[in-house]
Formats: sequence, C-alpha cells, structure tokens
Amino acid sequence: MSDPIKHECGISLIRLLKPLEYYKEKYGTAFYGVNKMYLMMEKQHNRGQDGAGFASIKMDMEPGERYMSRVRSAQQQPIQDIFAQINNRINTALTEHPEHEDDVAWQKKNIPYIGELLMGHVRYGTFGKNSIESVHPFLRQNNWMHRNLIVAGNFNMTNVDELFGNLVELGQHPKEKADTVTVMEKIGHFLDDAVAKLYKQIKKEGYTKREASALIAERLNVAKILRKASKNWDGGYAMSGLVGHGDAFVMRDPAGIRPAYYYQDDEVVVVASERPVIQTVFNVDFEDVKELDPGHAVIIKKSGSMALKRILEPTERKACSFERIYFSRGSDKEIYQERKKLGKLVFPEILKSIDNDLKNTVFSYIPNTAETSFFGMVKEAQNYLNKKKEEQILALGPNMTGEELHKILAVRPRIEKVAIKDAKLRTFITQDSSRDDLVTHVYDISYGSVKSTDNLVIIDDSIVRGTTLKRSILKILDRLSPKKIVVVSSAPQIRYPDCYGIDMAKLEDFVAFKAAKALHEDHGTTHLIKEIYEKCLTQTDTSNKDAVNYVKEFYAPFSAKQISKKIGEILSPEGINAEVEIIYQTIEGLHSACPKNLGDWYFTGNYPTPGGNRVVNKAFVNFFEGKNERAY
Repeated sequence: MSDPIKHECGISLIRLLKPLEYYKEKYGTAFYGVNKMYLMMEKQHNRGQDGAGFASIKMDMEPGERYMSRVRSAQQQPIQDIFAQINNRINTALTEHPEHEDDVAWQKKNIPYIGELLMGHVRYGTFGKNSIESVHPFLRQNNWMHRNLIVAGNFNMTNVDELFGNLVELGQHPKEKADTVTVMEKIGHFLDDAVAKLYKQIKKEGYTKREASALIAERLNVAKILRKASKNWDGGYAMSGLVGHGDAFVMRDPAGIRPAYYYQDDEVVVVASERPVIQTVFNVDFEDVKELDPGHAVIIKKSGSMALKRILEPTERKACSFERIYFSRGSDKEIYQERKKLGKLVFPEILKSIDNDLKNTVFSYIPNTAETSFFGMVKEAQNYLNKKKEEQILALGPNMTGEELHKILAVRPRIEKVAIKDAKLRTFITQDSSRDDLVTHVYDISYGSVKSTDNLVIIDDSIVRGTTLKRSILKILDRLSPKKIVVVSSAPQIRYPDCYGIDMAKLEDFVAFKAAKALHEDHGTTHLIKEIYEKCLTQTDTSNKDAVNYVKEFYAPFSAKQISKKIGEILSPEGINAEVEIIYQTIEGLHSACPKNLGDWYFTGNYPTPGGNRVVNKAFVNFFEGKNERAY
C-alpha cells in the first residue's frame, strides 16, 4: 500500500497435548513448541513489526519451581530479538550441563520458556505508544497459581472509559486506563471471584487446602468468567489468555470483526490470527483449519480437552474487509482469489477511462501487496481482448490472411513493472521534518517502459491519505511522460475512521474527507458542516447505545464519482504534465469479491457496534474544533 497504515497485532497460541518427551522422541527436540511458535510469529510479522512478546506455562511444576515465563521486545527486529534471548538461555543451560542434553525432565525444570502452553504476539506501536510496557502479553501475577493471568489480543475497545469506571466501582485501582490493562483486570476480577468461590466450596466438601488446588483447576469454568468479563465490551477483538495452572482461551467478538482460526489434532491445539500461518507451520490442509465463530471461544482445559463455547450472542457478521484487501497474508486460498476479483471488478471503469484504447495503455501496480489484484485486473483485460479478437476473426471470415490473423493475435495487454519500491529507504523515514524529501525516493521507476502516447494504469490496494501518491509516486511516474495516469484503488474510498484495531483515527487525514470538504466549498454548502457538527455533539455520550452516524450527511450530497474526481485534483502535484484520474472500487464490488467479510464501516460508515457510531461523531467534533487527537 502506498499509504502505510498500521494494524495493531496478531496472536498465536499453541497447546502441546503430549508430554514434552513425546516431541523429543518424534521430532528430535523438546523445544518443538518454541520452534513452532517462532515460525508462527514470523509468518505473522506482516501484522506487526514494532513489538513482539512470548509467554509460556509449564504444567505440574512443584511449589518453588518457576512455571511461567515471559519475554517482550520493542527492538527494531522484535521477533528475532525475543527468540535470540530464548535461544541464548537454552544454549547457555545446555552448554553448562551437556550431560542433560537428552534429559527432557531436567530441561523442563531448569530452562525457562519450555512448556506445554505457549502464547505469541506481534504488534504495531500505534498512536506513538511503542514502549516495552505497551507490548503484549500482559501479566497479572498472584501467589495463587489459578489467579495468574497472561493476556494478549488483537483488539481495540471503543468504551475504555466506561470499562475503567466499572473496575473502579468494583473497588479496584487499575495502574492505567489502557484497554489491554482494563480488559485483563476485568477478566482477572471474575477469575479471582470464581477461584475464591470454588475454594470455599471445595473446603466445605472436606478437602485440604493443598488438595483444593487440583480441584479448582478441574472445575474452573472459563466460559462463565469470560461471559461476565465481556458483558459490556464494545469493540473488535480476538482475545487470548493463559491461566497460571494451565487453562487457556481465545475469544472472538460477536460481530467477528477481528479474525481467529484454530486447528486441533492428537498432538496440538493451535490458534492464530490467520489460516495460512497454521497451514504452513503445521503442514495441514485448508479444510483442516477452522474459523472461530463470532462470539465464541476456544477453551483448552489443563487436562488438554478442547471445547468451543458461545460466550456472547453473535450479532450480524461484520468481519473486517481490510483483512482481505491488505492486512492478511495473500497466501490464504480465499484471500488470493478475493484480491484477484477486486482487480477484475474495477476493470470496466478503467476501460471507460482509457476510451477502450488497450493498444496504447500500460498496466502496472504499486509494489508489493497490490500484485494480486493486478493479476485480476490484467486477466480481465485479456478476457476483454480475447472477445474482441474473436469478433474480428469471425468478421474477416474464411478469406482472412495469415498476416491479418497474426496482427489480431499479437494484441495483448501491455504489462510492465513500472514502480519499484526501495524497501531499504522505508526504515529511515521516521520524522516529518525529513520525510518530505526522502519520501520522493521511496519508489523508483523503470525508465523506457512507457511512451508519450500511452495511458499508464497503476493499481494500488487502497488510497487512504494519498500523501505518498502526491509527494512521490505521481511525480516519478510523470517522468515517463505518459499522456494520462490512471491510479486504481482495489478498495472503495476510505471515508470514516476505524476504531477496532486499525490505525486510521482522524477524519481529516483521509483524502476522501478532504475532497468532500472541498466540494462543499465549491458548491457553497459549508453551512451544512456546522449543522452536522451540532448533531454529532449529541451523539458522543458513551452511555448512548443508539448513537447515529451523522457524518454520513457530510458525504451525502456528492456521488462517489464526484469525490473521486476531486481526489484526482487534490493529489495531482503542481507542475505534473500527465492528466491524472483516480478510480475506486465500488461498495458493491467489494461485497461481491469478499462476501464473507462484509465489515465495511471505513467505506460506508455502517459501524457494527454502538461505540463505532460514537467514535465517528467524536472524530467529526474533533475536526470541527481543530483538535488533533484520536476519538477513542
């Protein structure tokens, strides 16, 4: 994507169902789980490269023996950093005690990170928060094994203030208002309560305090704890947790906004944010990896038994469509086909834009993730040409010469890799003061690939802010001297902020919002902006469960094509010679290509939770009042 936007994170969970000795005998190492977790996190590094964390729990350790381990990093290459630390501990222990190289029991007792239950997390540091304290997993410690809680998630809550207030009403004193801490403390409160009640009941039954421990682990109802804790959550989430004695869970929000997939066999239970991660790391088929249903949780007991439990009543499924367009790995079978279809469906508008002149048109894409939609676009161009060739051949009939046939068959879509991304430069572009000059060099071009008589059609995943297009890409493409540059977005216009885990928080950042504002100015309707602001002021109360998205009225007077045309004007750099046109995917095209992921609130403003409507209205209030801050 030419506009880099960040997705908060990805989760991984592994429960080894056999003793560690089993994996040593079958796979040659007792570190099987650690190795698999490293691969799962690396395969999800697309979901977060600013921070990474790992946690593990060892089952059935004796009192006084360490049974929980956690390591986190916010270094430049955080996944490599945490596993370098883990490997260093393992190698140091085995170097100092070579006699225990094959002694799995000794290794489990004396080497950290080796356990039957493992959790991994990768994240982007959104909103400037990338200190080690912000990196998951979060740990809630207690001297009672059952009250220890480790939490990591791919999520964002829209009602953190309300949830924080609930904790204060319960008598707690949370250390901060961050949604991760708030969620963890909410689960922790009901975990404490459940453990205390079980302990009291078990003592009544005549068991000793020490005997009670195993019975608490056996009887603890994790689903009930999650139902109580999540009762008032408003947001998108895939929440994973480990309880000190060995229970584990991954829970998904009722609308299925954030993704979660699981796999189970007789050796492991695995959960991850993406299906192909599990497929690749465990070498299993597409059909073997299941999607966790919205509102449900995978619950793995200490015994190793796994169950799917409904925690919250599922609402209308609104799985994030941006997962399909951009964030998730394109190696997923369904996502690959969906991205190709996104490219296919936008082709008719491209054809209109170039006046059907494929002979004088070059097709290309913005590296690297737009490549799949590019394939779909080009295949549709080939289909169009094949139909034209068929008509021409039939029209010429049996008297057609070989030269005429060759001339017809020789016409094909002209494909070039016009833009080349210099990935090494990206890491240096960190401060706004230096960004303007450096951003012009993020992309380079293939000189000589386009003629002055050509249209240049270049497809991108999505155009969010358009900053890189205006400052860099369009300027360097213009050096090729095309007569027209058509920039195609495989996604519709982004008009509304996300509040469920994607770093798109402010309305005025979106080029579609700027275009609509400019159209209001052109049409003399700026008085409507204040009217919308006054309506939005009435919708920001966090207790309002029936909030209405009044920001839709900001876009309502204008068609999508009007806004796209204005975006083209806004993004055309000063002094550019080529005509610039911007084409966006339609909402109908998006739904046709991604029928299982209809979460489209950033395009349509149709938020799946009340909190989303409150957030978008607050974002408009912030814009109108000139407040440069996020709305949640």
